This record gives sequence, C-alpha cells and structure tokens, in this order.
Amino acid sequence: MRAPKNEPVYHDIEAQTINGFPGLALHIALGFFNLILLVSNSAIAILLLITGPIWLLFWKSYVIVNPNEAVAVQFFGKYVATLKQEGFRFFLNPLYHKSRVSLRINNFESNRLKVNDVNANPIDIAAVVVWRVYDVAEALFEVENYKHYVQIQSEAALREMATKYPYDAIEQKDIGGITLSSHQDVIAEELQASVEERLLRAGIEVLEARISYLAYSTEIAQAMLRRQQASAVVAARREIVDGAVGMVELALEQLSAKDIIELDEDKKATMVSNLLVVLCSETDTTPVVNTGTLYQ
Repeated sequence: MRAPKNEPVYHDIEAQTINGFPGLALHIALGFFNLILLVSNSAIAILLLITGPIWLLFWKSYVIVNPNEAVAVQFFGKYVATLKQEGFRFFLNPLYHKSRVSLRINNFESNRLKVNDVNANPIDIAAVVVWRVYDVAEALFEVENYKHYVQIQSEAALREMATKYPYDAIEQKDIGGITLSSHQDVIAEELQASVEERLLRAGIEVLEARISYLAYSTEIAQAMLRRQQASAVVAARREIVDGAVGMVELALEQLSAKDIIELDEDKKATMVSNLLVVLCSETDTTPVVNTGTLYQ
C-alpha cells in the first residue's frame, strides 16, 4: 500500500543503546581472555577461532555522537533507528551501518535570480534561508540529497513569490498594496511559509527566510530610476500645490473677514495667480511694486 502523497514513509525512531564505557570495559576483558587463550595449550586455543572474530567485530559497535548531531543506523539496507543522544554509546549489533547527520543550524543564500514581478518588470532577487534538520530519517531516505533539495526548493519558492508582487508602488494602482521593497516583514513571513511547506517532506525546519538582494535588472534599471525620480517630483509638487492652495484660501478669508480691502473677481484671480507663483516657484520670485492705485 502506497503512502499518501504528502505523507513521508520514514520517521525518526529512537535508537536503543547503552553507555559505551561499560561496553569498552567488557571488550577489553574479552581481549585479555583471548590473550590468555593464545598462550594456553592448543586445545583451548581453538576457541580463538570464535572469540577472536567476535572481539574484532564488536569494535564496530561503538559510536561517538557529537552535540547537535544524529546517527541513523541501518541493518543490511533496512532503516532501524536514529541516535540523537550525545556521548560515547555502544550498539548491541555490530553489523549496523551508521550515517551521520548534522542537526546544527545552516544558512543558505540563493543565487541572484532574474524574474518578472507582477507588473512584468524584470528584477534580480536573492534570499537567505536559515534551516536545520529535525527528522533525520526523512532527510536521508525521503530525498536524494537534502542539502541540494533545500537549494532547489528555496529558489523555486522565491521565484513563485516574486511573481506575485510588484517591486515597488510606482503606479497609482499599487499604492497601499504589498510590494517587495517596502513590506519586507510580510514578504519574509510568506517566503518562510512557502519554503517550509516545500521542505516538510524532507524533515527540514525553516527558521527564517528573507530577501537579501533586490534590484531592477540592468536593462531597465536606468529607466526605472528616472521613473522613480519623476514620481517623487510629482508627489512633491502635489504636496506643494496643496499647501499653496490652503495658504491662498486662508489669505482671502482673512482679508474678507477683516475688511482690509474689497476685491472684485478679476483682482481675486490676479492675487491668487500671483500667490501661487510665489508659493510654488522653485526659484526666488522678484516682486513688482505698484506705486499707483490698485487698478493702474
């Protein structure tokens, strides 16, 4: 019966071992016993044909497990168990094949990928993925090479995510939406969830995934820079005009409220035009002093 599509076949099973030092003591005692047999008469020395190979074979029963390391054991190709307890350990079966896997935290930085964002603009993007193995059996037996698997699946998740969002909110329709450049925390959470989902079958835990490099591709970089600069100028001009209109409105209201001067519609238009020129101009304006009447 086949396992479900997303359900791994292999999972970690705790290995049964004993402390290696008592086993080493027995091993040394057996060595002295073999030595005694060797110097004894020939009839008893025949036991060396049995005890000698056993003494040599049991040297393969020891294993040293370093901190944040695990050892998966197989018996003639069949997975048996995983040992995660650090220290000097002794297996009762010397025929076990041992495979070491590091449980330490790893960093992987993807290559700079060239993809199109949601607006079809080519961008260069890269990401850093922080991961570690949490299920040794899945990492060893569910995928061919779990380190290479992390690399391929991380880059695939990054490509998929980059095509869902714009680089930045240049266009009016993008304002208020999620962008790759301005919502890095949101993007990082989504990228982490996507990578972790892809690596779940391989017994890999993703601790963090974050964009490490983001830029427009070289063929459009200059054009997009000019576009960004134009957008910034338009936004600044809009802010200046809004402020100038408010100041002109306030000036007209105060002149009317305090009965300082009576202005007809033509003079109001002229005054508004002059004030807007003064307030919105990028250079210092040169005033013209009228020494006659208001209508001259």
